[in-house]
Amino acid sequence: MTRMTPFASPLFLGFDAMEKTLERLSKSNDGYPPYNIERLMPDPSIDFAGGFRITLAVAGFSEEELDVTTEENQLVIRGRQVDQPDRDYLYRGIAARQFQRMFVLADGMVVKGAVLKNGLLSVDLIRPEPERMVKKINISVSE
Repeated sequence: MTRMTPFASPLFLGFDAMEKTLERLSKSNDGYPPYNIERLMPDPSIDFAGGFRITLAVAGFSEEELDVTTEENQLVIRGRQVDQPDRDYLYRGIAARQFQRMFVLADGMVVKGAVLKNGLLSVDLIRPEPERMVKKINISVSE
């Protein structure tokens, strides 16, 4: 039996990479670290058309242990804590843990910045208004 996908329609041309990305993201359903996504409202006084803020709970991670990158159309946030061998724990309920969170970005999305404050990492995303272009395609006649 053939599996039907949302992008199987002949009207969706060139969406193969997006379909593969969606499949990969659906398989990584680890809930750590928890996060919020909020919409940032437009502010005409500073020419800001709106965007998004992703906030991750990264208590215990320092700035050096966090990495925020964009790879192709994906925002990748990684955290790598290193065990400190000079500590002698009697009880350890907070594990040194690694994580990787990936968010697919639409074309034109730009990371404005990232801030770490009070154990929360906030990453702001904006989408600059694209130029409206109409491109005339010439038709050639072949005989």
